[in-house]
Amino acid sequence: MLEIVMQNFMMSIAILVDFLLKVSMWVVFGRVIISWVNADPSNPIVRFLYSATEPLLSRIRRLLPMSMGGIDFSPMILIVVIMFLENFLVPTLRELGRGMG
Repeated sequence: MLEIVMQNFMMSIAILVDFLLKVSMWVVFGRVIISWVNADPSNPIVRFLYSATEPLLSRIRRLLPMSMGGIDFSPMILIVVIMFLENFLVPTLRELGRGMG
């Protein structure tokens, strides 16, 4: 009985992590898109996108100052990290869940 509960718990964690990673990807894409246009910084959506992404993007910029010709590559690096987690962490959690049964 406990094995079934743990299996369902791990599968639920995998689904939750997958969902959060997908949402994060869309938030980063939104941030990239508003950086291409002259968005109003007082707009609540713009403020949300900046506040949700800036902590991670600023860490990436600090670790890897890869700005070439005024182009900020930190969103691309963050997207690659999210894609890695989607393709490694989520399937690993699912397999762990399946293996518990």
